Amino acid sequence: MLSYPYEGKEPNIDATAYVSENAVITGDVTIYENVSIWYHTVIRGDVAPTIIEKDVNIQDQSLLHQSPNLPLHIQEGVTVGHQCMLHSCIIEKDALIGMGSTILDGAKIGEEAFIGAGSLVTPGTSIPPRVLALGRPARVVRDLTEEDFAEMKRIRNSYVKKGQYYKRMQQGL
Repeated sequence: MLSYPYEGKEPNIDATAYVSENAVITGDVTIYENVSIWYHTVIRGDVAPTIIEKDVNIQDQSLLHQSPNLPLHIQEGVTVGHQCMLHSCIIEKDALIGMGSTILDGAKIGEEAFIGAGSLVTPGTSIPPRVLALGRPARVVRDLTEEDFAEMKRIRNSYVKKGQYYKRMQQGL
């Protein structure tokens, strides 16, 4: 991992987090326990804070950044798919952001919501909890089912497990 301070603020990364060797994390970024940050991901905290709560996974080639006075906050248990862009938004607990999606300034993704792959959540949009939203721009298409929640949980748990496996590998254990 490449980690750089920015104007006196350094990333604060919990010792249990897995951060891939080629991820870049700069500035005012806080990463909690059992988080996994995957290959070629960039998290820049050089404009406003970024907070990533426990058991979150940020998959390969994602980009996280902010606008002035608009922090980025990812709550506990969130899955962020491959090649996502999150910019000054709030992602609530146990949500899933599908591959290739973009979530823009001031958007809020509700608890246990699912944003379909390739979606664009425009600035200031609020997606309610426990729904599937998709498209460009993203719109709610249906309520989630128990099968959806089970799959979201399976994905989340598999990434916590994989992250801890790779963390042990990094430590030579």
